Amino acid sequence: MKTIELRDSFGIDSLVLGDRPMPTPGAGEILLKVNAASLNYRDLLVVDGTFFPNLQFPFVPASDAAGQIEQVGSEVTKFKPGDRATTHFIRDWERGPFNYTLVSAGYLSSTLGGPLPGVLSEYVVLPERGVVATPSYLSDEEAATLPIAGLTAWESFRLGSLQPGQTVLVQGTGGVSILALQFAKAIGARVIITSSSDEKLRRAAKLGADITVNYKTNPEWWQTIKAATDGIGVDLVIDVGGPDTLNQSLKALKPGGFIAVVGLLTGTECQLDILTFIVRNARVQSLTVGSRQSFEEMNAFLAEHQLHPAVDAVFSWSKTADAFRELKAGKHFGKLVLRPD
Repeated sequence: MKTIELRDSFGIDSLVLGDRPMPTPGAGEILLKVNAASLNYRDLLVVDGTFFPNLQFPFVPASDAAGQIEQVGSEVTKFKPGDRATTHFIRDWERGPFNYTLVSAGYLSSTLGGPLPGVLSEYVVLPERGVVATPSYLSDEEAATLPIAGLTAWESFRLGSLQPGQTVLVQGTGGVSILALQFAKAIGARVIITSSSDEKLRRAAKLGADITVNYKTNPEWWQTIKAATDGIGVDLVIDVGGPDTLNQSLKALKPGGFIAVVGLLTGTECQLDILTFIVRNARVQSLTVGSRQSFEEMNAFLAEHQLHPAVDAVFSWSKTADAFRELKAGKHFGKLVLRPD
């Protein structure tokens, strides 16, 4: 079977087409035929060696995929051949809050695409708990966007207890942010979204964004957002930037509001404005995607509201390096997806 793998070293230019034996599912496992896979910023950090610098080559990257179950091993009870399924990123996290049992000495120990092998392969063997049923109305390309980006947005709102009528600030127009926009509008919230591109902001407005802010032309964008909320601030922030955005997120926040820190697009070191943090009585929480149970709850919400994730472009596997370069350049709106040739 064909795979995409890092052959001898890290870096986008080291992604090559490989060939491996067809795997066979064992007890409690399923064989998934991969029809589509989506890329996350995390995948880029794995490919360039920032995450898991001690990976053994060759290594198959990426964590999010959707397809059809071809075979099931003994003791599998929830799926049968022919069922459509989507991968679950942290396969040992089945339910409940995040806790220490999910963390190894270095990082999360049961995550696809690092440290566990990824999904850029024609077929992958996964434990039954490592997949969820795909909503029937979604294409495989759409479903493949959900395991990290969709569930991160969903968990942010669950942990922040977003309610109809509240105001959400969403940063950027990548996968997490656009799915957060769609979820928030379905919940009945007001959405403010930022981007450096007026064209992307126009696309976000078509998806329901109530207020759009160009952070390049408005470098102190928190002031624009405070003005748009009558000086009160927003109830919830999806912060994807990290160091360069967190302090402005605090300034844009309503007293007692919630910030979900879900990204590190601007780096890893941050000097926090402690005074604003204290004065706002802010609740700030980092999160790493979510549980299988939460994934299934999100899928039920998606089906109820018939939401379709925004897929910006679909690349063939032979163009995997191009897809990663597009991801790195940040030109996409929503998600980038790969399909086997």
